[in-house]
Amino acid sequence: MTPPTPAIVTQNAVSPLPRWALILLCIAYVVPGFIGRDPWKSADVTAFGYMLELAHGRTPWFSPLLGGMAPETEGLLPYWLGAWAIQIAPAWISAELAVRLPFAGLLAITLIATWYAVYYLARSPGAQPVAFAFGGEANAPDYARAIADGGLLALIACLGLAQLSHEVTSYLVQLSCTALTFFAVAAMPHRTVAPAVALVAGMVGLTLAGAPTLATLLGAGSIAVVVYAPGSHSDQRLRWALFLVAVGVIVALLAWSLDLWRWRIVGADTNGKEWQSLARLLLWFGWPAWPLALWTLWRWRQQIFSRPGHRHLLLPLWFSAVSIAATLTTLPADRSLLLGLPAMAALAAFALPTLRRSVGALIDWFTLLFFTASALAIWVIWIAMQTGFPAKPAANVAKLAPGFVPEFSALALVVALAATIAWGSLVWWRASRDRAPIWKSLVLPASGAALGWLLLMTLWLPLLDFARSYAPQVRSVIAVVGPEPGCVQTVGLSRAQVAALQYHGALTLERAGLQDECEWLLADIASWPASERMVAAAFWELKATIARPTDKNDHLLVFRRAGSAR
Repeated sequence: MTPPTPAIVTQNAVSPLPRWALILLCIAYVVPGFIGRDPWKSADVTAFGYMLELAHGRTPWFSPLLGGMAPETEGLLPYWLGAWAIQIAPAWISAELAVRLPFAGLLAITLIATWYAVYYLARSPGAQPVAFAFGGEANAPDYARAIADGGLLALIACLGLAQLSHEVTSYLVQLSCTALTFFAVAAMPHRTVAPAVALVAGMVGLTLAGAPTLATLLGAGSIAVVVYAPGSHSDQRLRWALFLVAVGVIVALLAWSLDLWRWRIVGADTNGKEWQSLARLLLWFGWPAWPLALWTLWRWRQQIFSRPGHRHLLLPLWFSAVSIAATLTTLPADRSLLLGLPAMAALAAFALPTLRRSVGALIDWFTLLFFTASALAIWVIWIAMQTGFPAKPAANVAKLAPGFVPEFSALALVVALAATIAWGSLVWWRASRDRAPIWKSLVLPASGAALGWLLLMTLWLPLLDFARSYAPQVRSVIAVVGPEPGCVQTVGLSRAQVAALQYHGALTLERAGLQDECEWLLADIASWPASERMVAAAFWELKATIARPTDKNDHLLVFRRAGSAR
Protein backbone atom coordinates (compact mmCIF):
# COMPACT_ATOMS: atom_id res chain seq x y z
CA MET A 1 0.00 0.00 0.00
CA THR A 2 1.38 3.42 -0.95
CA PRO A 3 1.69 5.76 2.06
CA PRO A 4 -0.29 9.00 1.84
CA THR A 5 1.57 12.03 0.53
CA PRO A 6 2.54 14.70 3.09
CA ALA A 7 1.80 17.50 0.60
CA ILE A 8 -1.42 19.34 1.44
CA VAL A 9 -1.73 22.17 -1.07
CA THR A 10 -4.67 24.30 -2.13
CA GLN A 11 -5.13 25.77 -5.58
CA ASN A 12 -4.59 29.22 -4.10
CA ALA A 13 -1.09 28.18 -2.98
CA VAL A 14 0.19 27.34 -6.47
CA SER A 15 -0.20 30.68 -8.19
CA PRO A 16 2.87 30.97 -10.43
CA LEU A 17 5.76 33.32 -9.87
CA PRO A 18 5.44 35.99 -12.61
CA ARG A 19 7.56 34.90 -15.57
CA TRP A 20 9.01 38.38 -16.05
CA ALA A 21 10.22 38.42 -12.45
CA LEU A 22 11.77 34.95 -12.71
CA ILE A 23 13.51 35.77 -16.00
CA LEU A 24 14.79 39.09 -14.65
CA LEU A 25 16.16 37.32 -11.57
CA CYS A 26 17.98 34.78 -13.75
CA ILE A 27 19.48 37.53 -15.92
CA ALA A 28 20.61 39.44 -12.84
CA TYR A 29 22.33 36.28 -11.62
CA VAL A 30 23.86 35.02 -14.87
CA VAL A 31 25.22 38.18 -16.52
CA PRO A 32 27.32 39.71 -13.67
CA GLY A 33 30.61 37.87 -13.43
CA PHE A 34 30.78 37.08 -17.13
CA ILE A 35 31.00 40.69 -18.29
CA GLY A 36 33.78 43.18 -17.65
CA ARG A 37 36.18 41.32 -15.36
CA ASP A 38 39.70 39.93 -15.70
CA PRO A 39 40.41 36.19 -15.57
CA TRP A 40 40.88 35.26 -11.91
CA LYS A 41 43.34 32.90 -10.33
CA SER A 42 43.80 30.16 -10.69
CA ALA A 43 41.47 27.73 -12.48
CA ASP A 44 39.77 30.52 -14.44
CA VAL A 45 42.92 32.05 -15.92
CA THR A 46 44.50 28.62 -16.46
CA ALA A 47 41.59 27.41 -18.58
CA PHE A 48 41.63 30.71 -20.46
CA GLY A 49 45.33 30.22 -21.19
CA TYR A 50 44.75 26.82 -22.81
CA MET A 51 41.88 28.27 -24.87
CA LEU A 52 44.16 31.00 -26.21
CA GLU A 53 46.86 28.50 -27.13
CA LEU A 54 44.34 26.37 -29.04
CA ALA A 55 42.68 29.31 -30.76
CA HIS A 56 46.01 30.66 -32.02
CA GLY A 57 47.18 27.26 -33.22
CA ARG A 58 50.14 27.02 -30.85
CA THR A 59 49.24 23.60 -29.45
CA PRO A 60 47.50 20.38 -30.66
CA TRP A 61 43.73 20.12 -30.13
CA PHE A 62 43.85 16.65 -28.57
CA SER A 63 46.90 17.24 -26.38
CA PRO A 64 47.02 20.94 -25.48
CA LEU A 65 50.03 22.38 -23.68
CA LEU A 66 50.51 25.64 -21.79
CA GLY A 67 54.12 26.52 -21.12
CA GLY A 68 54.99 22.91 -21.89
CA MET A 69 52.50 21.63 -19.27
CA ALA A 70 49.46 19.47 -19.96
CA PRO A 71 46.13 20.34 -18.26
CA GLU A 72 45.50 19.05 -14.76
CA THR A 73 42.07 17.82 -15.88
CA GLU A 74 41.61 15.48 -18.84
CA GLY A 75 38.44 17.05 -20.23
CA LEU A 76 39.02 18.76 -23.57
CA LEU A 77 35.51 20.05 -24.30
CA PRO A 78 35.79 23.25 -22.18
CA TYR A 79 39.02 24.27 -23.93
CA TRP A 80 37.50 23.56 -27.32
CA LEU A 81 34.41 25.67 -26.54
CA GLY A 82 36.53 28.64 -25.51
CA ALA A 83 38.92 28.30 -28.47
CA TRP A 84 36.06 28.06 -30.97
CA ALA A 85 34.45 31.13 -29.39
CA ILE A 86 37.68 33.13 -29.79
CA GLN A 87 38.03 32.05 -33.42
CA ILE A 88 34.49 32.92 -34.50
CA ALA A 89 34.09 36.10 -32.44
CA PRO A 90 34.27 39.39 -34.35
CA ALA A 91 37.37 41.53 -33.87
CA TRP A 92 35.62 44.04 -31.59
CA ILE A 93 34.96 41.35 -28.95
CA SER A 94 37.94 40.71 -26.70
CA ALA A 95 39.18 37.15 -26.22
CA GLU A 96 38.23 37.06 -22.54
CA LEU A 97 34.65 38.14 -23.32
CA ALA A 98 34.39 35.75 -26.26
CA VAL A 99 35.21 32.70 -24.16
CA ARG A 100 32.69 33.71 -21.50
CA LEU A 101 29.71 33.89 -23.84
CA PRO A 102 29.30 30.11 -24.34
CA PHE A 103 29.87 29.55 -20.64
CA ALA A 104 27.17 32.08 -19.79
CA GLY A 105 24.94 30.00 -22.06
CA LEU A 106 25.91 26.88 -20.12
CA LEU A 107 24.84 28.49 -16.84
CA ALA A 108 21.54 29.50 -18.42
CA ILE A 109 21.09 25.90 -19.62
CA THR A 110 21.71 24.72 -16.05
CA LEU A 111 18.95 26.93 -14.69
CA ILE A 112 16.49 25.99 -17.45
CA ALA A 113 17.21 22.26 -17.19
CA THR A 114 16.78 22.36 -13.41
CA TRP A 115 13.40 24.09 -13.71
CA TYR A 116 12.07 21.56 -16.21
CA ALA A 117 13.52 18.61 -14.28
CA VAL A 118 11.71 19.67 -11.12
CA TYR A 119 8.55 20.37 -13.13
CA TYR A 120 8.41 16.86 -14.57
CA LEU A 121 9.30 15.27 -11.25
CA ALA A 122 6.40 17.18 -9.68
CA ARG A 123 4.10 15.73 -12.36
CA SER A 124 4.87 12.23 -11.11
CA PRO A 125 1.88 10.44 -9.54
CA GLY A 126 3.65 9.99 -6.21
CA ALA A 127 4.44 13.71 -5.94
CA GLN A 128 0.84 14.90 -6.15
CA PRO A 129 -0.78 16.62 -3.17
CA VAL A 130 -3.58 15.11 -1.13
CA ALA A 131 -6.98 15.16 -2.84
CA PHE A 132 -9.58 16.99 -0.72
CA ALA A 133 -12.96 15.44 -0.04
CA PHE A 134 -14.83 18.42 -1.52
CA GLY A 135 -12.25 19.58 -4.04
CA GLY A 136 -10.05 22.66 -3.99
CA GLU A 137 -6.68 20.89 -4.02
CA ALA A 138 -4.01 22.12 -6.43
CA ASN A 139 -4.26 20.79 -9.97
CA ALA A 140 -1.26 18.94 -11.34
CA PRO A 141 0.13 21.46 -13.88
CA ASP A 142 -0.11 24.46 -11.55
CA TYR A 143 1.33 22.47 -8.67
CA ALA A 144 4.26 21.34 -10.84
CA ARG A 145 4.99 24.91 -11.98
CA ALA A 146 4.98 26.20 -8.41
CA ILE A 147 7.33 23.43 -7.27
CA ALA A 148 9.60 24.05 -10.27
CA ASP A 149 9.74 27.75 -9.42
CA GLY A 150 10.76 26.79 -5.89
CA GLY A 151 13.45 24.44 -7.21
CA LEU A 152 14.99 27.13 -9.42
CA LEU A 153 14.91 29.63 -6.57
CA ALA A 154 16.61 27.10 -4.30
CA LEU A 155 19.39 26.58 -6.85
CA ILE A 156 20.05 30.31 -7.28
CA ALA A 157 20.05 30.72 -3.50
CA CYS A 158 22.89 28.20 -3.01
CA LEU A 159 25.90 30.18 -1.83
CA GLY A 160 28.46 27.89 -3.48
CA LEU A 161 27.03 28.32 -6.95
CA ALA A 162 27.96 31.97 -7.54
CA GLN A 163 31.71 32.03 -8.22
CA LEU A 164 32.22 28.54 -9.64
CA SER A 165 29.34 28.90 -12.09
CA HIS A 166 30.89 32.08 -13.52
CA GLU A 167 34.32 30.61 -14.31
CA VAL A 168 35.30 29.31 -17.76
CA THR A 169 36.37 25.90 -16.49
CA SER A 170 35.45 22.27 -16.97
CA TYR A 171 33.38 22.39 -13.79
CA LEU A 172 30.72 24.64 -15.31
CA VAL A 173 30.56 22.33 -18.33
CA GLN A 174 30.15 19.37 -15.97
CA LEU A 175 27.45 21.22 -14.02
CA SER A 176 25.39 21.98 -17.12
CA CYS A 177 25.79 18.43 -18.44
CA THR A 178 24.75 17.00 -15.06
CA ALA A 179 21.65 19.24 -15.12
CA LEU A 180 20.85 18.04 -18.66
CA THR A 181 21.16 14.41 -17.59
CA PHE A 182 18.99 15.11 -14.55
CA PHE A 183 16.33 16.72 -16.75
CA ALA A 184 16.47 13.87 -19.26
CA VAL A 185 15.69 11.15 -16.71
CA ALA A 186 13.06 13.30 -14.97
CA ALA A 187 11.23 13.97 -18.25
CA MET A 188 11.36 10.44 -19.69
CA PRO A 189 7.78 9.48 -18.69
CA HIS A 190 6.39 12.62 -20.32
CA ARG A 191 8.52 13.39 -23.39
CA THR A 192 10.55 11.45 -25.97
CA VAL A 193 12.80 13.57 -28.17
CA ALA A 194 13.93 16.21 -25.67
CA PRO A 195 14.99 13.68 -22.98
CA ALA A 196 16.84 11.55 -25.54
CA VAL A 197 18.79 14.52 -26.90
CA ALA A 198 19.48 15.89 -23.42
CA LEU A 199 20.68 12.50 -22.17
CA VAL A 200 23.16 12.04 -25.00
CA ALA A 201 24.39 15.63 -24.72
CA GLY A 202 24.65 15.42 -20.94
CA MET A 203 26.48 12.11 -20.61
CA VAL A 204 28.78 12.61 -23.60
CA GLY A 205 29.46 16.17 -22.43
CA LEU A 206 30.31 14.94 -18.93
CA THR A 207 32.75 12.48 -20.44
CA LEU A 208 34.45 15.02 -22.70
CA ALA A 209 34.61 17.44 -19.76
CA GLY A 210 36.70 14.94 -17.78
CA ALA A 211 34.06 13.14 -15.68
CA PRO A 212 33.36 9.75 -17.33
CA THR A 213 33.10 7.98 -13.98
CA LEU A 214 30.47 10.43 -12.80
CA ALA A 215 28.54 9.98 -16.05
CA THR A 216 28.65 6.21 -15.61
CA LEU A 217 27.46 6.34 -12.00
CA LEU A 218 24.64 8.75 -12.77
CA GLY A 219 23.60 6.60 -15.73
CA ALA A 220 23.60 3.40 -13.68
CA GLY A 221 21.48 4.94 -10.93
CA SER A 222 19.13 6.41 -13.52
CA ILE A 223 18.55 2.94 -14.97
CA ALA A 224 17.52 1.74 -11.51
CA VAL A 225 15.16 4.69 -11.08
CA VAL A 226 13.58 4.12 -14.50
CA VAL A 227 12.98 0.44 -13.74
CA TYR A 228 11.98 0.75 -10.10
CA ALA A 229 10.06 4.04 -10.08
CA PRO A 230 7.56 4.47 -12.95
CA GLY A 231 6.65 8.08 -13.54
CA SER A 232 3.42 7.91 -15.52
CA HIS A 233 0.63 5.57 -16.50
CA SER A 234 1.96 5.27 -20.06
CA ASP A 235 5.04 3.47 -18.88
CA GLN A 236 7.90 2.72 -21.29
CA ARG A 237 10.50 1.71 -18.77
CA LEU A 238 12.19 -1.05 -20.74
CA ARG A 239 12.84 1.10 -23.79
CA TRP A 240 14.31 3.94 -21.72
CA ALA A 241 16.41 1.51 -19.68
CA LEU A 242 17.89 0.03 -22.85
CA PHE A 243 18.55 3.52 -24.20
CA LEU A 244 20.37 4.42 -20.99
CA VAL A 245 22.48 1.27 -21.28
CA ALA A 246 23.35 2.11 -24.90
CA VAL A 247 24.39 5.66 -24.00
CA GLY A 248 26.41 4.30 -21.08
CA VAL A 249 28.29 1.96 -23.42
CA ILE A 250 29.01 4.85 -25.79
CA VAL A 251 30.33 6.90 -22.88
CA ALA A 252 32.58 4.07 -21.71
CA LEU A 253 34.01 3.52 -25.20
CA LEU A 254 34.53 7.24 -25.74
CA ALA A 255 36.35 7.61 -22.43
CA TRP A 256 38.51 4.58 -23.20
CA SER A 257 39.41 5.79 -26.70
CA LEU A 258 40.44 9.23 -25.36
CA ASP A 259 42.17 7.76 -22.29
CA LEU A 260 39.94 9.67 -19.87
CA TRP A 261 39.63 7.04 -17.14
CA ARG A 262 41.57 8.08 -14.06
CA TRP A 263 41.75 6.94 -10.44
CA ARG A 264 41.09 10.04 -8.32
CA ILE A 265 40.02 8.54 -4.99
CA VAL A 266 41.78 10.14 -2.01
CA GLY A 267 42.17 7.73 0.89
CA ALA A 268 40.99 8.69 4.36
CA ASP A 269 44.49 8.01 5.74
CA THR A 270 46.11 10.63 3.50
CA ASN A 271 46.52 14.32 4.11
CA GLY A 272 44.50 15.15 1.01
CA LYS A 273 41.24 15.49 2.91
CA GLU A 274 40.80 17.74 5.92
CA TRP A 275 37.55 16.63 7.49
CA GLN A 276 36.97 19.87 9.37
CA SER A 277 37.25 21.86 6.14
CA LEU A 278 34.92 19.39 4.44
CA ALA A 279 32.36 19.85 7.19
CA ARG A 280 32.47 23.63 6.73
CA LEU A 281 32.17 23.22 2.97
CA LEU A 282 29.14 20.97 3.29
CA LEU A 283 27.58 23.43 5.74
CA TRP A 284 27.74 26.62 3.67
CA PHE A 285 28.13 25.54 0.06
CA GLY A 286 24.59 24.25 -0.48
CA TRP A 287 22.85 26.62 1.94
CA PRO A 288 19.85 26.94 2.11
CA ALA A 289 19.03 23.97 -0.14
CA TRP A 290 20.50 21.23 2.02
CA PRO A 291 18.44 21.88 5.20
CA LEU A 292 15.28 21.87 3.08
CA ALA A 293 16.45 18.72 1.31
CA LEU A 294 16.89 16.97 4.64
CA TRP A 295 13.42 18.13 5.65
CA THR A 296 12.05 16.64 2.42
CA LEU A 297 13.66 13.28 3.17
CA TRP A 298 12.16 13.33 6.65
CA ARG A 299 8.64 14.39 5.67
CA TRP A 300 8.51 12.08 2.63
CA ARG A 301 10.39 9.22 4.32
CA GLN A 302 7.53 6.75 3.99
CA GLN A 303 7.44 7.26 0.22
CA ILE A 304 11.16 6.87 -0.46
CA PHE A 305 11.34 3.09 -0.50
CA SER A 306 7.68 2.24 -1.01
CA ARG A 307 6.56 0.26 -4.03
CA PRO A 308 6.35 1.45 -6.69
CA GLY A 309 9.26 3.78 -6.06
CA HIS A 310 8.78 7.54 -6.15
CA ARG A 311 11.03 9.03 -8.81
CA HIS A 312 10.61 12.61 -7.54
CA LEU A 313 12.56 11.49 -4.45
CA LEU A 314 14.82 8.69 -5.70
CA LEU A 315 16.24 10.51 -8.73
CA PRO A 316 17.45 13.69 -6.97
CA LEU A 317 18.53 11.60 -4.00
CA TRP A 318 20.82 9.52 -6.22
CA PHE A 319 22.32 12.52 -8.01
CA SER A 320 22.92 14.25 -4.65
CA ALA A 321 24.45 11.12 -3.12
CA VAL A 322 26.90 10.66 -6.02
CA SER A 323 27.99 14.29 -5.73
CA ILE A 324 28.48 14.11 -1.96
CA ALA A 325 30.41 10.85 -2.27
CA ALA A 326 32.70 12.46 -4.84
CA THR A 327 33.13 15.45 -2.53
CA LEU A 328 34.29 13.20 0.30
CA THR A 329 36.66 11.10 -1.80
CA THR A 330 38.10 13.29 -4.57
CA LEU A 331 39.78 16.63 -5.11
CA PRO A 332 38.86 19.43 -5.50
CA ALA A 333 35.95 18.93 -3.12
CA ASP A 334 33.98 22.09 -3.89
CA ARG A 335 33.94 21.31 -7.62
CA SER A 336 32.45 17.89 -6.92
CA LEU A 337 29.80 19.29 -4.61
CA LEU A 338 28.86 21.87 -7.24
CA LEU A 339 27.50 19.11 -9.50
CA GLY A 340 24.95 18.02 -6.89
CA LEU A 341 23.32 21.43 -6.46
CA PRO A 342 20.54 20.98 -9.11
CA ALA A 343 19.43 17.71 -7.51
CA MET A 344 19.72 19.17 -4.02
CA ALA A 345 17.57 22.10 -5.11
CA ALA A 346 14.98 19.66 -6.47
CA LEU A 347 14.80 17.90 -3.11
CA ALA A 348 14.51 21.27 -1.39
CA ALA A 349 11.55 22.20 -3.59
CA PHE A 350 9.51 19.25 -2.32
CA ALA A 351 9.90 20.53 1.22
CA LEU A 352 7.85 23.62 0.38
CA PRO A 353 4.39 21.95 0.50
CA THR A 354 5.19 20.56 3.96
CA LEU A 355 6.73 23.60 5.69
CA ARG A 356 5.02 25.02 8.73
CA ARG A 357 4.30 28.74 8.73
CA SER A 358 6.74 29.30 11.60
CA VAL A 359 9.56 27.66 9.62
CA GLY A 360 8.83 29.83 6.60
CA ALA A 361 8.87 32.94 8.80
CA LEU A 362 12.21 31.88 10.28
CA ILE A 363 13.70 31.49 6.79
CA ASP A 364 12.38 34.91 5.79
CA TRP A 365 13.75 36.73 8.83
CA PHE A 366 17.15 35.06 8.71
CA THR A 367 17.46 35.76 4.98
CA LEU A 368 16.29 39.34 5.36
CA LEU A 369 18.82 40.10 8.09
CA PHE A 370 21.73 38.26 6.45
CA PHE A 371 21.47 39.69 2.94
CA THR A 372 20.45 43.16 4.04
CA ALA A 373 23.48 43.32 6.34
CA SER A 374 25.70 41.97 3.53
CA ALA A 375 24.41 44.52 1.04
CA LEU A 376 24.86 47.31 3.57
CA ALA A 377 28.46 46.23 4.20
CA ILE A 378 29.21 46.19 0.47
CA TRP A 379 27.79 49.70 0.08
CA VAL A 380 29.62 51.09 3.12
CA ILE A 381 32.98 49.72 1.98
CA TRP A 382 32.39 51.02 -1.56
CA ILE A 383 31.60 54.50 -0.22
CA ALA A 384 34.72 54.30 1.95
CA MET A 385 36.83 53.40 -1.09
CA GLN A 386 35.44 56.32 -3.07
CA THR A 387 35.46 59.01 -0.37
CA GLY A 388 37.73 57.81 2.44
CA PHE A 389 34.81 57.88 4.89
CA PRO A 390 34.22 55.92 7.03
CA ALA A 391 37.94 55.89 7.69
CA LYS A 392 38.28 52.38 9.14
CA PRO A 393 36.90 50.43 6.12
CA ALA A 394 39.02 52.58 3.81
CA ALA A 395 42.12 51.80 5.89
CA ASN A 396 41.31 48.09 5.84
CA VAL A 397 41.04 48.09 2.04
CA ALA A 398 44.36 49.96 1.77
CA LYS A 399 45.99 47.42 4.10
CA LEU A 400 44.61 44.31 2.38
CA ALA A 401 45.09 45.61 -1.18
CA PRO A 402 48.16 47.87 -1.14
CA GLY A 403 48.49 49.89 -4.30
CA PHE A 404 44.83 49.64 -5.27
CA VAL A 405 43.40 52.83 -6.79
CA PRO A 406 39.57 52.97 -6.59
CA GLU A 407 37.69 53.45 -9.84
CA PHE A 408 34.28 55.02 -10.31
CA SER A 409 31.77 53.69 -12.84
CA ALA A 410 28.45 55.45 -13.33
CA LEU A 411 26.98 52.35 -15.01
CA ALA A 412 27.97 50.11 -12.13
CA LEU A 413 26.47 52.58 -9.66
CA VAL A 414 23.17 52.75 -11.55
CA VAL A 415 22.90 48.94 -11.78
CA ALA A 416 23.76 48.52 -8.10
CA LEU A 417 21.21 51.16 -7.07
CA ALA A 418 18.51 49.52 -9.19
CA ALA A 419 19.24 46.11 -7.65
CA THR A 420 19.17 47.53 -4.13
CA ILE A 421 15.86 49.30 -4.74
CA ALA A 422 14.44 46.08 -6.19
CA TRP A 423 15.53 44.24 -3.03
CA GLY A 424 13.80 46.80 -0.85
CA SER A 425 10.63 46.49 -2.92
CA LEU A 426 10.74 42.71 -2.67
CA VAL A 427 11.15 42.84 1.11
CA TRP A 428 8.17 45.19 1.34
CA TRP A 429 6.11 42.87 -0.89
CA ARG A 430 7.02 39.84 1.19
CA ALA A 431 6.31 41.49 4.53
CA SER A 432 3.18 43.39 3.56
CA ARG A 433 0.79 40.46 3.83
CA ASP A 434 0.62 36.70 4.31
CA ARG A 435 1.47 35.39 0.87
CA ALA A 436 -0.11 32.09 -0.17
CA PRO A 437 2.23 30.65 -2.88
CA ILE A 438 4.35 27.76 -1.67
CA TRP A 439 7.47 29.19 -3.35
CA LYS A 440 7.33 32.34 -1.20
CA SER A 441 9.86 31.03 1.36
CA LEU A 442 12.61 30.88 -1.28
CA VAL A 443 12.06 34.25 -2.94
CA LEU A 444 14.15 36.18 -0.44
CA PRO A 445 17.06 33.65 -0.32
CA ALA A 446 17.35 33.54 -4.12
CA SER A 447 16.94 37.28 -4.57
CA GLY A 448 19.38 38.00 -1.74
CA ALA A 449 22.01 35.74 -3.30
CA ALA A 450 21.53 37.45 -6.67
CA LEU A 451 21.72 40.88 -5.02
CA GLY A 452 24.95 40.09 -3.20
CA TRP A 453 26.58 38.68 -6.33
CA LEU A 454 25.46 41.62 -8.47
CA LEU A 455 26.73 44.19 -5.96
CA LEU A 456 30.09 42.45 -5.77
CA MET A 457 30.35 42.31 -9.57
CA THR A 458 29.53 46.03 -9.94
CA LEU A 459 30.64 48.08 -6.94
CA TRP A 460 33.54 45.83 -5.92
CA LEU A 461 34.64 44.62 -9.35
CA PRO A 462 37.79 46.81 -9.64
CA LEU A 463 38.87 45.72 -6.15
CA LEU A 464 38.18 42.05 -6.86
CA ASP A 465 40.04 42.23 -10.17
CA PHE A 466 43.00 43.78 -8.35
CA ALA A 467 42.90 41.13 -5.63
CA ARG A 468 42.10 38.00 -7.61
CA SER A 469 43.80 38.51 -10.98
CA TYR A 470 47.47 38.43 -11.92
CA ALA A 471 47.24 41.69 -13.89
CA PRO A 472 48.85 43.97 -11.23
CA GLN A 473 51.76 41.58 -10.77
CA VAL A 474 52.25 41.22 -14.53
CA ARG A 475 52.27 45.01 -14.95
CA SER A 476 55.06 45.19 -12.40
CA VAL A 477 57.01 42.53 -14.30
CA ILE A 478 56.64 44.50 -17.57
CA ALA A 479 57.85 47.63 -15.81
CA VAL A 480 61.13 45.77 -15.08
CA VAL A 481 61.72 43.83 -18.31
CA GLY A 482 60.27 46.43 -20.68
CA PRO A 483 57.47 46.10 -23.25
CA GLU A 484 59.60 44.11 -25.73
CA PRO A 485 62.02 41.92 -23.77
CA GLY A 486 62.24 39.19 -26.38
CA CYS A 487 62.05 35.62 -25.15
CA VAL A 488 61.84 35.06 -21.38
CA GLN A 489 62.92 31.84 -19.68
CA THR A 490 60.80 30.48 -16.85
CA VAL A 491 61.49 28.26 -13.84
CA GLY A 492 58.81 26.73 -11.66
CA LEU A 493 55.89 28.85 -12.85
CA SER A 494 52.39 27.46 -12.47
CA ARG A 495 49.97 27.11 -15.36
CA ALA A 496 48.03 30.12 -14.07
CA GLN A 497 51.16 32.28 -13.93
CA VAL A 498 52.17 31.28 -17.45
CA ALA A 499 48.68 32.06 -18.79
CA ALA A 500 48.62 35.45 -17.06
CA LEU A 501 52.08 36.47 -18.26
CA GLN A 502 51.26 35.49 -21.83
CA TYR A 503 47.88 37.24 -21.86
CA HIS A 504 48.37 40.35 -19.72
CA GLY A 505 52.03 40.87 -20.62
CA ALA A 506 52.15 39.47 -24.18
CA LEU A 507 55.43 37.77 -23.21
CA THR A 508 57.08 34.99 -25.19
CA LEU A 509 57.93 32.38 -22.56
CA GLU A 510 60.38 29.50 -22.85
CA ARG A 511 60.96 26.84 -20.22
CA ALA A 512 64.46 26.95 -18.78
CA GLY A 513 66.87 24.65 -20.58
CA LEU A 514 65.08 24.88 -23.92
CA GLN A 515 66.44 28.27 -24.99
CA ASP A 516 69.84 29.71 -24.05
CA GLU A 517 69.55 33.03 -25.87
CA CYS A 518 66.93 34.68 -23.62
CA GLU A 519 68.02 37.82 -21.80
CA TRP A 520 65.45 37.55 -19.01
CA LEU A 521 64.38 34.79 -16.64
CA LEU A 522 61.30 34.57 -14.40
CA ALA A 523 61.14 32.15 -11.48
CA ASP A 524 58.65 31.41 -8.76
CA ILE A 525 60.33 32.11 -5.42
CA ALA A 526 59.45 28.62 -4.16
CA SER A 527 61.39 26.98 -7.02
CA TRP A 528 64.60 28.98 -6.68
CA PRO A 529 67.47 28.19 -6.69
CA ALA A 530 66.80 25.90 -9.60
CA SER A 531 68.65 22.74 -10.47
CA GLU A 532 71.92 23.30 -12.36
CA ARG A 533 70.52 21.02 -15.05
CA MET A 534 67.80 23.58 -15.69
CA VAL A 535 69.66 26.85 -15.35
CA ALA A 536 73.11 28.03 -14.28
CA ALA A 537 72.20 30.42 -11.47
CA ALA A 538 75.63 32.06 -11.50
CA PHE A 539 74.95 33.55 -14.93
CA TRP A 540 71.81 35.37 -13.78
CA GLU A 541 71.53 38.62 -11.84
CA LEU A 542 68.45 39.27 -9.69
CA LYS A 543 66.73 42.49 -10.76
CA ALA A 544 63.45 42.45 -8.82
CA THR A 545 61.26 40.45 -6.49
CA ILE A 546 57.63 41.11 -7.39
CA ALA A 547 54.75 40.04 -5.18
CA ARG A 548 51.08 39.82 -5.93
CA PRO A 549 49.75 42.80 -3.93
CA THR A 550 47.17 40.74 -2.04
CA ASP A 551 49.24 37.58 -1.44
CA LYS A 552 52.47 37.77 0.54
CA ASN A 553 53.34 34.18 -0.40
CA ASP A 554 53.17 34.69 -4.17
CA HIS A 555 56.44 36.20 -5.47
CA LEU A 556 58.09 36.24 -8.87
CA LEU A 557 61.86 36.64 -9.16
CA VAL A 558 63.01 38.61 -12.20
CA PHE A 559 66.58 37.85 -13.39
CA ARG A 560 68.67 39.31 -16.19
CA ARG A 561 71.54 37.52 -17.82
CA ALA A 562 74.79 38.76 -16.30
CA GLY A 563 76.71 41.04 -18.65
CA SER A 564 73.66 42.01 -20.73
CA ALA A 565 73.42 45.59 -21.91
CA ARG A 566 71.57 47.79 -19.46
